[in-house]
Amino acid sequence: MSSLSYDLTLAGLSVGSAAALTGIGLIVTYRATGVLNFAHGAIAMVCAYVLRQCVVGWGWPLWLGAVVTLLLLAPAVGVALERFVFRPLSVLGGDPAQTLVASIGVFVLLVGGAALVWGQGARDDAPVLVSADPWGQLAVVLVLAAGVGGVIRRTRFGRELRAVVDDRQLAVLGGVDADRVAAAGWAFGSFTAGLTGVLLAPYVRLDPYGLPLLVMEVVAVAVAARMRSLPVAVLVALGTGVGQSQLTRVHLSGWGGQLVQAVGANLFVVALLVVALVLPGLGARDALPRTATARVATPPGAWIVAAVLFLLPLGFAGSDLHTSVQVPALGVVLLSLVVVTGRGGQLSLGQAAYAGLGALFTALLAAGRFPGLPRLPELAALAVAVLLVAPLGLLTGWPAIGRHGLSLALATFAVGVGVSRFVFAQPYATSGLSLDRPSGFDGDRAYYVLELALLTCALLATHALRRGRTGRALAAMRDHEAGASAAGVRVPSLKLLAFVAGAALAALGGGMLGMGLRAFDPSAYDPVRGLLWFAAVVVLGADSTLGALTAAALLVGLDAGARGGVAAALMGVLAVCVGRFPGGPYEALRAAVGRTRPRRRARLTPLGVRVRRRLRAVGGPVRTGSAAATRRSVTGPTTATRRSVARPAEGGAEWTHALGPRHRPERTPPPGPAPTRTRPALTAHALYARYGGFTALDGVDLVVRAGQVTAVVGPNGAGKSTLFHCLAGTVRPVRGRVRLGGRDVTRLAAHARTRLGVARTFQQLAVFPSLTVAENVRVGAEQGRAAEPGAVERALRLFGLDGDLRSLPAAGLPTGTLRRVELARAFAGGPRVLLLDEPAAGLDTAEVAALTLVLRALAAEGTALLVVEHDLDLVAGLADVVHVMTAGRIVASGPPDRVLDAPGAWETPA
Repeated sequence: MSSLSYDLTLAGLSVGSAAALTGIGLIVTYRATGVLNFAHGAIAMVCAYVLRQCVVGWGWPLWLGAVVTLLLLAPAVGVALERFVFRPLSVLGGDPAQTLVASIGVFVLLVGGAALVWGQGARDDAPVLVSADPWGQLAVVLVLAAGVGGVIRRTRFGRELRAVVDDRQLAVLGGVDADRVAAAGWAFGSFTAGLTGVLLAPYVRLDPYGLPLLVMEVVAVAVAARMRSLPVAVLVALGTGVGQSQLTRVHLSGWGGQLVQAVGANLFVVALLVVALVLPGLGARDALPRTATARVATPPGAWIVAAVLFLLPLGFAGSDLHTSVQVPALGVVLLSLVVVTGRGGQLSLGQAAYAGLGALFTALLAAGRFPGLPRLPELAALAVAVLLVAPLGLLTGWPAIGRHGLSLALATFAVGVGVSRFVFAQPYATSGLSLDRPSGFDGDRAYYVLELALLTCALLATHALRRGRTGRALAAMRDHEAGASAAGVRVPSLKLLAFVAGAALAALGGGMLGMGLRAFDPSAYDPVRGLLWFAAVVVLGADSTLGALTAAALLVGLDAGARGGVAAALMGVLAVCVGRFPGGPYEALRAAVGRTRPRRRARLTPLGVRVRRRLRAVGGPVRTGSAAATRRSVTGPTTATRRSVARPAEGGAEWTHALGPRHRPERTPPPGPAPTRTRPALTAHALYARYGGFTALDGVDLVVRAGQVTAVVGPNGAGKSTLFHCLAGTVRPVRGRVRLGGRDVTRLAAHARTRLGVARTFQQLAVFPSLTVAENVRVGAEQGRAAEPGAVERALRLFGLDGDLRSLPAAGLPTGTLRRVELARAFAGGPRVLLLDEPAAGLDTAEVAALTLVLRALAAEGTALLVVEHDLDLVAGLADVVHVMTAGRIVASGPPDRVLDAPGAWETPA
């Protein structure tokens, strides 16, 4: 090996060792708590600053500063974060979206706090804890990896750690102190972060923004190891570090040489792009849970106040007016996050990249340096830049189709870092670039008026995406993506629309920001600033345009009126407290005022008192409520005791009050002989489905006929749910065919089947909490098979949802009402086939009886119904045909009175 290759290998091992430390810390924290710690780099930066302060500022011995920083401060930071930030979130349910926002909040808080305490300038006098010789660093990494691996595999703590990772609640029931395990994981993760920071600080720029981002770029190491394997993380880190060093030997001329040089300097960024965009996501546990509350209405007069405040800068002069110019531009950028995250429900950490591209393209077009296009006036250049950047939203929109939560956040973050490193930081793209304001708007006051006009246009565009059919579809996708797809919403196309619209708005705001500054400044669009913008929008109300404008004013005003870092520190504090008020500060204030407001006790009027006395005299005391029936579980051999479904009692009368005489029978007749055979509406032929090595469906044949209620019953694990998902389109079978009428729909997605006439409900309620009852039903009518003018009103009347109930938000309504909302939404789309997954779950006896009447009325109109249900009493009184499944096969079929009592119907076939 030549001397140069050897030296480069040693340098690569040094960088790779630091990356391996980061990977080890991230993996241990994730395995102990399920949190991908985005604040890891910020903790590393703070520890590096503290060690420098101890040694350089206060003159402490290096060993004493290292002990205090690494063995006391770093673990204490981790324990404090677990105790005061992430433990409350785990108690509230461990929402990955909130934990992600909280970790980003910690990142922003530490970055802002460091800027306040130590300033924003770079430091080059950080003390050297370990020499540049990589062997010492490599030894530290290998010892730590081996020690952690041994603890996880061979100690009681390791067994407890694995138990907490697999199922935290079950581990707690088994006597494991999950809080202690989580605290230990956070302490160790923070220790490795601090060690990474003090090792890197002497050799890179020590500043509040550069070092945290540098550490976060190597998150690819942990993701490549699937957040589990320490040896894989170490090998990937060392290999990437050595490869990055060796690439510096490659020297090419021209544009290609500059690109190779950029890759060689940022190979960890390339690895991050690969693992975030190419490798599968981190798993189902990282799916983004949707909002469970209704949207908080904007207070009356708030927009008037906002308009007055945004007009006030027109009376400013000098530096105050020059600073105010940034507010409308940043407001437009933050509106892009309202569209993508607030309305579309997609975690996007890369909007700063699109804002920067908007500014860069505007400057290139105005200077005549954009390839293939002539020089354009500034305003025209801004418009063309928006059109050019908008399609680039597919860079993050395309991964969003198959990714959620943390996986999507990593993908968007990777795109933002990649654009920053490979575009904004390259001299061939940005050297000697300036940006003027449009002709006639050169002064600050005139340009501010132009910005207000453009901001108004952006607000109108955002409003258009929040109203009407598209707005309801976006809200449905945000609230419950699977439910939206089942309602017929084209979820993939809608995600792409949200990201493209968000990229266009971000580009518009970025171009405006560049014109306001009269230059293209890459640091104004770095990924750290993008994290700050994301945190600000989320904590002030992700779905609130007014919150975005407030965030823009705060971010600009606080940093302009005080020392840099105040805005970041404030937004960090608010984001850290996201678990306390997930809907934003306004919702928290509104809830607090509601709790302090005295409640008036409802009293009857004199007329009401007289009516109540007469009712009591005639019918006796009014009884309310009904006990839930004890349902028989289909878990083994049983003999069904039939009952006719009685007329609905008080609790279920509202289900059927709108049924006409033709569809409102006095009672449901008991099952008789097999009904007359009708045409097949949905058929399954020889379906096979596997999960790993387990066969869930083993050659299942099924026919669902129009005008009949077909039921599928069987013990847990029999394959009922898998069969249901194959018919609905959410699971694709390994072999076999699913036909709707005469059309093969095996390869069609769920939303495509809905538009052909296959509607479904969910065992766990799939309603859209932020929409009203009528809007929920309207989504089904707009996205379903056939758009009928009266479909919404008909569905609302049929399921007893008309009247005042129709205008109430779905959030907070009783389970029985929400079941009706879900059924009404499915019915409003005019389905030919209705698939019901345990429709009686959570309903009491009266509601089940009323539900039976409604379902039989739907069947009488010609709809084909398939019911997967554990309640055999419901099946006996409802179904025309029953199929019994066991071990992935249908073992018995026929009328319910013959099949349910068959002696061998429940036995597993040999």
